[in-house]
Amino acid sequence: MTTICDDPDEFAEDQLAGWLALYADRVRGVTGGVVTLPTAGADPQVAVVVGGGSGHYPAFSGLVGPGLATGAVVGNVFTSPSAAQVYSVAKAADQGRGVVLSFGNYAGDTMNFGLAAERLRAGGVDTRIVVVTDDVASADEVDRRRGIAGDLAVFKAMGAAAAEGASLDEVERIGNRANERTRTIGVAFSGCTMPGADGPLFTVPDGHLGLGLGIHGEPGIRDVPLLPARELADLLVGRLLAERPDDATDTTRVAPVLNGLGDTKYEELFLLWGRIAPLLARAGFEVVEPEVGELVTSLDMGGCSLTLQWLDDELERLWRADAHTPAYRKAAAPLAALVPAAAVTEAAETATVVPAASRASRRAAATARDVVAAMDALLRSQEHELGRIDAVAGDGDHGRGMVKGIAAARRAVDGTDPAAGIGFLLGRAGEAWAAQAGGTSGVLWGAALEAFGAAIGDEVDEVTPALVVDAVRAFADAIVQLGRAQRGDKTLLDALLPFVDALDEGVAAGSSLAEAWTAAATVAEVEATATAALTPRVGRARPLAEKSVGTPDAGAVSMGMVLTCTGAVLSARATGPDHTTTAVHTEGVHA
Repeated sequence: MTTICDDPDEFAEDQLAGWLALYADRVRGVTGGVVTLPTAGADPQVAVVVGGGSGHYPAFSGLVGPGLATGAVVGNVFTSPSAAQVYSVAKAADQGRGVVLSFGNYAGDTMNFGLAAERLRAGGVDTRIVVVTDDVASADEVDRRRGIAGDLAVFKAMGAAAAEGASLDEVERIGNRANERTRTIGVAFSGCTMPGADGPLFTVPDGHLGLGLGIHGEPGIRDVPLLPARELADLLVGRLLAERPDDATDTTRVAPVLNGLGDTKYEELFLLWGRIAPLLARAGFEVVEPEVGELVTSLDMGGCSLTLQWLDDELERLWRADAHTPAYRKAAAPLAALVPAAAVTEAAETATVVPAASRASRRAAATARDVVAAMDALLRSQEHELGRIDAVAGDGDHGRGMVKGIAAARRAVDGTDPAAGIGFLLGRAGEAWAAQAGGTSGVLWGAALEAFGAAIGDEVDEVTPALVVDAVRAFADAIVQLGRAQRGDKTLLDALLPFVDALDEGVAAGSSLAEAWTAAATVAEVEATATAALTPRVGRARPLAEKSVGTPDAGAVSMGMVLTCTGAVLSARATGPDHTTTAVHTEGVHA
């Protein structure tokens, strides 16, 4: 159980601050993560930047150092870092020879790292992406598989190649080849507990283990009876040998990684390795420098995984190469060669000039401020329930992510000049949500808020109900375009898109905005509940589709809650006891 913390919402930031204080002689912190200190006299090299959510130590920050990663992006617990964080770390890590971004195959990571890559390229930094897809249990199609403990083997190959002076093209090629030749299978004995939570994200039935676990607190694909060590070794080795890559028939050399998930003792891993090694030998494989220990964890999850990388001459050389990081060492590279860290101070934010806004836009912004405050209170009260729903077939972080997003948005709103119009105000709120929440929902909510504000703008003469409908449709379109999902995929769109249609119909029929919104929100709540019958077709819940059936989608549920909450604010402002004040603040929105 994760018991040592102050504010659970700040666990990721607090642990990273302590880690940076411990390893200040070899790494430095930057916005969004960490980068290695340069080696005196060394030539510039390709930057290998890895990353993902917190809760996986030694991945990702613990793998930063000579011979491995140049930098690591550190997101919230089990949540992808934001695009802004990825961009910040990559810019700090870039040595002028280009950047390779590498991460596990999760929707939020793919989206945020992809957006950061586009921004880096636009700024003149040649940027490539290598996605790790080693988890054989998560999908039959290799390109749809998750990235779990095979991260280490892929990162190590690229880091070693970069240290040798390889070009950006070569580092990218080697990373993809390493991924193509890496396979992992894992088992869970018990679930992990999020900071501040009073129970695990999932439980394993007594006398069973979960086969095919993920590293974001996801349970196994199926539960099977608990096995003695010899039979567990047979299961792990047999499944991986059956998944031998098609292009690896030319080798009998493998680099194994037996990885603990956080609560399994080293002694247990040593015992299990004693059963695995003979099986590999009997299968005709030469074992090359095996690794046994905690390398890619999942907080305090009980369990382990076995990774095999099929080696050729090039991959073997890179696997054997020296590396020296806080958590992973192949050789004792002298720390004296590292340049001492200079005091790093964040540059003061450039003062932002608030654009002129019309009276109608300012009044709409006042309504938006009330909505954001109400959303903040609502999502905090529902955080654990949303996490519980999400944990059935996901990673259980939806409630935490929504709270971090709305908290960041509210801070941005509260810190914005009262003279700001709704376009500028929601632009700031959306940027803050996306930057601080991370994950898929963080990107989507951030972009959607910006789109809503932009659709109304700061210079509008009158905010009519029809204009609000257009803004809501822009909100939804931003999510559709960025998330690449559709109605029926079991996402927040299953609540949002029916809401948009119902709102449009209500306004067209002559209802006031508050009346039409409240009625449409009821439709959204009903449709959110109905997602329980759907099978997820996108996102993290997809590998656990069968377990998801019977439980509504957490994103759709939270969307329904937020739309209902917004309707209550609009109704209160239209019919509140201080009607004069209400009328001033809602003039132009016809609530």
